[in-house]
Amino acid sequence: MAIVGAGIGGLAAAATLLRAGADVQVYEQAGGFARVGAGIQMTPNAMKVLGGLGLEERLRRVAFAPRSALNREWDSGEVSNELQIGDAMEARYSAPYLLMHRADLHGAVASLVPSEMVHLQRKVIGLDQDGRSATIAFADGGLARADAVIAADGVHSAVRELLLGPESPEFSGRVAYRTTFPTALLRGADLPPSKTKWWGPDRHIVMYYVTANRSELYFVTSQPEDARWMTPESWSAKGDLSQLRDAYAGFHPQVQAVLAACPEVHKWALLTRAPLPRWTQGRVALLGDACHPMTPYMAQGAATSLEDAVVLARCLEGIDSEGVPQALERYEAVRKPRTSAIQLTSKTNTWMRRQTNPDWVYGYDAWTVPLTAPAAESTVQ
Repeated sequence: MAIVGAGIGGLAAAATLLRAGADVQVYEQAGGFARVGAGIQMTPNAMKVLGGLGLEERLRRVAFAPRSALNREWDSGEVSNELQIGDAMEARYSAPYLLMHRADLHGAVASLVPSEMVHLQRKVIGLDQDGRSATIAFADGGLARADAVIAADGVHSAVRELLLGPESPEFSGRVAYRTTFPTALLRGADLPPSKTKWWGPDRHIVMYYVTANRSELYFVTSQPEDARWMTPESWSAKGDLSQLRDAYAGFHPQVQAVLAACPEVHKWALLTRAPLPRWTQGRVALLGDACHPMTPYMAQGAATSLEDAVVLARCLEGIDSEGVPQALERYEAVRKPRTSAIQLTSKTNTWMRRQTNPDWVYGYDAWTVPLTAPAAESTVQ
């Protein structure tokens, strides 16, 4: 199996396929991985995947376990909704809800894939397939042949364009600023032991600790802004702190304290895509942001990629080369209804602002879900 992309989804696919007995090679266009300042929420459905891969205890040691998810009004701080997390959520879903640095998650998943199976600086420029195999062509002139190609190469997926034709994701009209920095810079203005989302009239900011000892915190925003600066490579460009602070003038003093202490910030344009008509073609399948990019408002981008990886491996386990196309079609049939529902729900940016039943999201278990096309997701907003 050839996997294009060594992000969280691609490496999780490699890890789960290795467990299923597949021969796996991963191809990544970047030359390495930087610790960019980004936090990530691993909700119970994602932690079930990571637990099944044997990573739960490792992540518990480094991640922050929040008491609750607070939703507060931007100026008064009034709580509009509080979802209890901690022991109550773990009992409800048989998995924890953890907040962590994205690099710590990436490193944990990467530890499951032998380094000799990950090939850096391999940019895909061509793709071909016949009845027996699929072949990837790289910019350096190399070729890779495999029974299947799994494209986990993100929202600007080269494989998706080669498979389905040129297409651009839709700019949402919004930009996110994000960073992590040492809690000590707050000079005593500590955050509560919860994940907090501050809801403004047309913008919001989410903040939480990303380390077990609360030594590092993270925030991410969403606000209207044009994206004339945006290029396919600018997913994490440097942001202007004064512009960010001006955008949140008038927000609660706790927000002001965090923004005042922040030493630098990155920003990226929030891109969306309508659910694709198909994810697979013959021996090629898309995974994660390559097929269902979504706004971050439900914290399900990486989570759904992890789910994809498990279901994909389950569909391919024990399948010979001849059965690969049908197995990939089954993977799409199982996963597409769920990811489409999450994409569309996330786009509204109403998740958890008021009392919300998260069972349909957090209760999902990719290791046990039936490998048949499900009925439409039942959602409670």
